[in-house]
Order: sequence, then structure tokens, then C-alpha cells
Amino acid sequence: MISQPFNVLFLCTGNSARSIMGEAITNRVGGGKFKGFSAGSMPKGAVHPLTLKLLNQLNYDTNALRSKAWDEFSVPGAPQLDFVFTVCDNAANETCPIWPGQPMSAHWGVPDPAAVEGTDTEKALAFAETYRMLSSRISIFTSLPLASLDKLSLQRRLDEIGKTTADVERA
Repeated sequence: MISQPFNVLFLCTGNSARSIMGEAITNRVGGGKFKGFSAGSMPKGAVHPLTLKLLNQLNYDTNALRSKAWDEFSVPGAPQLDFVFTVCDNAANETCPIWPGQPMSAHWGVPDPAAVEGTDTEKALAFAETYRMLSSRISIFTSLPLASLDKLSLQRRLDEIGKTTADVERA
């Protein structure tokens, strides 16, 4: 783990909401030390409109965000990945490509806001809650003292971050 910035890939099945949020948040809070990317095993082909709406309301630049297949990150010339996080249970259970460089990985499952049915307000709240959870986890991750952690300790910390509950994150 010598490269700077550290390249972080967020994986989900559709790559339209959770993984896109992970990419955007990492690029904002990573402070130049982390570069976020996202992809899906079966990408929807478009970012969910409520994802874009929320990120735009929070003053993110969404112009470069797009739904894409994870194959883009397993070909020659793709960014060398340092970390890969699955954010949905489906992607965590799928057979992922072999990533060059053997990045560290963990499962950080969060609820799928795109699956929420109900009023526009209920849907917007689901997207906001997913964003909050990811933002909390990514903030913890980007503040880890990576240089002083051995690989086993770092893996343990990455796994712990993925198990962080909503109650703990609110504290």
C-alpha cells in the first residue's frame, strides 16, 4: 500500500445509488489521499435521479458520475485498486473479478434506498439515511492511520467499520 492517493472502489449490483454515493463521498472527504470509484455487476446504465438530487443538494459535482460495469476496473490500464468495498448484499455474494494488486476488501452493506416504496418524502429520507451511513463509514475509514497499521489490523478495522450500526453512527 504505497500508492497515493489510495484508490477505493465501491461495488453494488446496479451502480446507481449506494456505490455512486460512496464514490462521491470518498472524493470529497478523502482530502486528496483517497480517490473514489464505483461500479456494478449489472449496472443500471444511469445514476438514480434521487441520488443525483441528494448529491446536488449537498453541493457535490455530479457531472462525472455514471453507472458502469465492474469490468472497467479489471482490464489493463485501469486504476490500481487499494481497497474494494461491497455496499450491497447481492454484490457481496457474487464472484468478483480478480483485481490486479490484490486490494484489501470488506463488506459495508447498507440498505438500498432505490428499493424503498412510498411517498416522495419517504424515498428521499431513505436516500438521505443511506448517504448518512456511508458518509459516517467513509469518514472513519479515511481517518485511519494507514501507515501505522499492519495488514491484519487494517483488515480487522475495515471489517469493523462495515459492522457499524446506525445507532453507533449517530453517536
